[in-house]
Amino acid sequence: MSKKLVAYFSPTGTTKVLAQNLADAIGAELFEIVPEVPYKSADLNWMNSKARSTVEMKDPSSRPAISALPDVSGYDTIFVGFPIWWYVAPTIINTFLEGCDLGGKTVIPFATSGGSGMGETSSRLKPSCGGAKLLEGRAFRKNTSKADLAAWVQGLE
Repeated sequence: MSKKLVAYFSPTGTTKVLAQNLADAIGAELFEIVPEVPYKSADLNWMNSKARSTVEMKDPSSRPAISALPDVSGYDTIFVGFPIWWYVAPTIINTFLEGCDLGGKTVIPFATSGGSGMGETSSRLKPSCGGAKLLEGRAFRKNTSKADLAAWVQGLE
């Protein structure tokens, strides 16, 4: 039986709910990806071209610092959760993936979204997943049931 980790980034708390439900549904450990500099509400205003999130997302090489990384050596599968920003994962997810030794692991993205799908998430994350098998991810609503999450994971195996 493989050991699973659910790592998530949730600046507003929405993705946290989904990540907790996923971890509960599949018996995984949970890790919150915490930025060194927390995002304030104004930082997340995607309509403001000078907002932190907008500036980061316009620069594909942006790598916001993370306060701590987990030791992933004991895990076979790592689920990585985040809100969809501009049809892709926030660049802090690249920071997380590039900071972990993912050799031989399976990485599965999942996201919260108000309506858009995963967009170009996989193609943008693949270069950051050194040595890992990256599976196609899926976007969910935050209130997706544990049973639906468990069924999704079972369908991946």
